[in-house]
Amino acid sequence: MATKKKNLLIVESPTKVKAIKKFLGSSYEVVASNGHVRDLPRSQMGIDVDHDFEPKYITIRGKGDVLAALRKAAKNADHIYLATDPDREGEAISWHLMTALKLENEKDRFSRVTFNEITQSAVKEAMKHPRDIDMNLVDAQQARRVLDRMVGYQISPLLWEKIKRGLSAGRVQSVALRIICDREDEINSFIPQEYWTLDVNLKVKGEKKPIVAHYYGKDGKKVDISSKAELDEILKDLKGKKFKISEIKKGERTKKAPLPFTTSTLQQEASKALNFSTQKTMRTAQQLYEGIDMGKAGTVGLITYLRTDSTRISDEAQASAANYISNAFGDEYLAEKVQGAKAGAKIQDAHEAIRPTDVNNTPVAVKEFLSRDQFRLYQLIWRRFMASRMAAARYETTSVKIDAGEHRFTVAASRTVFDGFMNVYTDEDDQIEKNTLAKRIDEKSELELQDFEEKQHFTQPAPHYTEASLVHDLEALGIGRPSTYAPTITTILARHYITKENKNLYVTELGEAVNKMMNEAFPQIVDVSFTSNMETLLDGVAEGDVKWKTIVENFYPDLADAVEKAQKEIEKVEIQDEATDVVCENCGRNMVIKYGPHGKFLACPGFPECRNTKPYYEKTGVSCPKCGKDIVLKRTKKGRLYYGCVDNPDCDFMVWQKPSKKTCPRCGGLMLIKNNKLVCNDPECGNIIDRNKDDE
Repeated sequence: MATKKKNLLIVESPTKVKAIKKFLGSSYEVVASNGHVRDLPRSQMGIDVDHDFEPKYITIRGKGDVLAALRKAAKNADHIYLATDPDREGEAISWHLMTALKLENEKDRFSRVTFNEITQSAVKEAMKHPRDIDMNLVDAQQARRVLDRMVGYQISPLLWEKIKRGLSAGRVQSVALRIICDREDEINSFIPQEYWTLDVNLKVKGEKKPIVAHYYGKDGKKVDISSKAELDEILKDLKGKKFKISEIKKGERTKKAPLPFTTSTLQQEASKALNFSTQKTMRTAQQLYEGIDMGKAGTVGLITYLRTDSTRISDEAQASAANYISNAFGDEYLAEKVQGAKAGAKIQDAHEAIRPTDVNNTPVAVKEFLSRDQFRLYQLIWRRFMASRMAAARYETTSVKIDAGEHRFTVAASRTVFDGFMNVYTDEDDQIEKNTLAKRIDEKSELELQDFEEKQHFTQPAPHYTEASLVHDLEALGIGRPSTYAPTITTILARHYITKENKNLYVTELGEAVNKMMNEAFPQIVDVSFTSNMETLLDGVAEGDVKWKTIVENFYPDLADAVEKAQKEIEKVEIQDEATDVVCENCGRNMVIKYGPHGKFLACPGFPECRNTKPYYEKTGVSCPKCGKDIVLKRTKKGRLYYGCVDNPDCDFMVWQKPSKKTCPRCGGLMLIKNNKLVCNDPECGNIIDRNKDDE
């Protein structure tokens, strides 16, 4: 008769099983649930609104065999440890496992354990501190799941009815879409303002290299140059004036080391530095967390848990990092006082920041065991963590004021005197500034005018969102939580509400239609403040201050009323088969406008007999300034709208704003429509005039 295993430990991912089994030895059987085993049904909302909003959980399709194996293992175990991930989702999975394995009435036979890293010391320490399932965390996850389900299952059918089948709405995704749409509107309505800069090249007597000084202002006051006329007036004043140094000020500034990574800052930095999507960052970090096969060393978890909004570091990790830095770089590179965890009610401080599990596993030491993506992300995490424990960088700064008559020019330079944390980690903002000053310059130095450099500029609109900047703003606004950013962005990309070109996110025609309807019918759902307050309430559930069903019962009636009202009042977006004068060359019928995932296209109405399709170009009535043919509304391969010549690719003319039929009164060129203004497309002209109602 086979000897029974005394202990059963259940984790989420099968990747962890081998390593944890090795840590705990033969008295433990370690198995994986492969994520959730129960969820709300797909075929219905699955929430009993008439009976206290009770969720109707069912076994997830395909998980029957997994559950059967878990039940068999549980039956033969003396004690069961539920070791799912250390967050709300993981807590909920443990609760569902407890229910599915019928352990509710056997509380002495199971325990919950959590560890933030897959290392022997962390796992063994966790086993010394078993606890009960935290129902506050479970309820916070249930509340989020139920609210998301209500929004999705109540509003999505309305989108199908009013716009197109297959669309979806979501509590967080709809707000994210609105934020992107608002930025797009801001960019499209932006009116550039002209301004000029004036630099002067000055030869310093006795020095080979000239210095470049920037115009500051007049009579000690800052002056912005907004036109060529103003610039010419300044140049006229400066004619014949002698340039003299009036003040040289030396000082020192420091740049603090960065904090270690949280989920959102890791996503942002991986996007900027590695060009990773949020989804790719999370997928790769998950692999590093769950464990990498390191040959003779076996499977090793290289980083701590990847879903966290804390910057706290354990005392052991701090001591280990300090020891490494001292040995590798010297004591002067140690931070005198490391920055602590950021404060705030939303922080899940049970977690640490994302860091290497062992600082001695340097990127070079583990490179042979990692894929290229794994290595690049691990190197980023390792360097950022080490930098966070290191001393600040120090710069020597020099600022020079140069006067010519009543006008003032300035020069600012800095020189790194101690690189500190930048020895191991720099980002885009940390690039070392170059010293542009001659070495022997002082107040007595004689300056000789060489020439002026004058440049015309135009103010720029806010940049298009990237995944990194969207994550930053979602976090700053309190929308969603670390675990939701990647799936939210992935969903709105998959639904073709937005498209990504290079790193920039753009709204598609479909996204505009969905956002417009959501704003009209469900202003509360897409309201940033409302969604942020909802997140705060959900955090209150996790802390035991708010009952989760109270949130749901207050939310649902307003949602149901809004859906009922929208069904009656919101007009259907006409995406119908509009006839055109384009004749199908295959069968002679007039082609019609259809609407696909990427917008409008021409199709033969004889489908399925005739399957001919063509791109659809909406005419603007404006001629191309390059070749004289029609400018039409087109879209990039990824769905972003623009206006270009119908003769593309032979003619490459294109603009992002709609061209006006009215030509520029100053230069005769093309004018672009920007809200209530017409702006000349020629930046050298820069003419801006008010737009009349009938100006198209």
